[in-house]
Amino acid sequence: MATDIRDITHAVDAAAVMRLLPGRPRLLALGEPTHGEDTLLDLRNELFRQLVEEEGYRTIAVESDCLSGLLVDDYVTSGTDTLDEVMERGFSHGWGSQAGNRELVRWMRAYNVRAERDGRPASDRLRFAGFDGPLEITGAASPRQALTALHGYLAAGVDAGLLPCTAETLDRLIGADERWTEPAAMRDPARSVGQSAEAGRLRLLADDLVALLDAQSPHLLAATSREEWDRACLYGRTATGLLRYHHWMADASPARLARLVAVRDQMMAAGLLAVAARGPVLVHGHNAHLQRGKSTMRMGGEPVAWWGAGALAAARLGEEYAFLATALGTIRHRGVDTPPPDTVEGLLYALPRDPCLVDARRLATVLGDARPAPRVSPWFGYAPLDPAHLTDSDGLVFVRDLPGQPA
Repeated sequence: MATDIRDITHAVDAAAVMRLLPGRPRLLALGEPTHGEDTLLDLRNELFRQLVEEEGYRTIAVESDCLSGLLVDDYVTSGTDTLDEVMERGFSHGWGSQAGNRELVRWMRAYNVRAERDGRPASDRLRFAGFDGPLEITGAASPRQALTALHGYLAAGVDAGLLPCTAETLDRLIGADERWTEPAAMRDPARSVGQSAEAGRLRLLADDLVALLDAQSPHLLAATSREEWDRACLYGRTATGLLRYHHWMADASPARLARLVAVRDQMMAAGLLAVAARGPVLVHGHNAHLQRGKSTMRMGGEPVAWWGAGALAAARLGEEYAFLATALGTIRHRGVDTPPPDTVEGLLYALPRDPCLVDARRLATVLGDARPAPRVSPWFGYAPLDPAHLTDSDGLVFVRDLPGQPA
């Protein structure tokens, strides 16, 4: 079996990735099984650099707040602010402090500076996008930023009589932002304002604002620009998604957590599909968000299952969506030691090539019906590969060891 597996492993480079695919996908996603490891970010950066330079990808999307990501996009396209400021304010989840993300942003900006100096068209410049909502594990943002930005765009571009409300009405209904960001609401639905009368009214107004944006799109595109209209659409998606998320935060039914994770990934998928409409996109995030199969995890001691952003995007794009999962051997500084030899990770750990790219579907064929049992991780922050998902992946990136110390 080891010889057969060696025959279907390759170096992790753009050429090897493209040989696994029927063509260049519109969305090419690279997953990771744990966050916060610069070894994985360095691998991502090198692979994405090759795919940009050799395959023409021009947008890179990462699992970070879509609104904050606008600051990063402004920086890589026009150089506003400083790199330090952008890394501090342009990423959520603490991702801005990671050296690998800083290097990605620095390189994207340098690429665009060279493109501008060489006189290449704007379409040849790199763009950045966050594809997560303004969400953290402890809660969700106030809808203020997204709603007021959408309203401001429409107020400047359409007759005031068409607007469903004034900016003052939005401000009054939103109230103090702290009502929305209350950390206790994640565990206690009664602490959420998501099903208050004000929140219900805001959901209707957000829907009307998005409908007006769509109805007036020919005029707005002519009067402003495609770029400004696209941003307004982002504000609209984010506002309606956030208000839906807050609504389910206030839900006390047993399906509450399943609804929350599903809403989050629906927001992710909508963002990815919108970005993909302007050209091919490279995507980086957790395997659970990007895989084609149904995602599962335990929250509050209970199992939760949902369709992730990758599954939703794949349902819409078909072969124009491709997914490379990543699996790991050890994370010794997290207590994840050498994988058992009867797991997929254990079989790959014995191979000489590191890191390597594996043809996931051919690996599933080699393993046959006697698939190895899933590996069990002693650390909650690492999600081992589920062998049942091998046939849902276009490729599998395997990294033998992650060096480092816990933060």
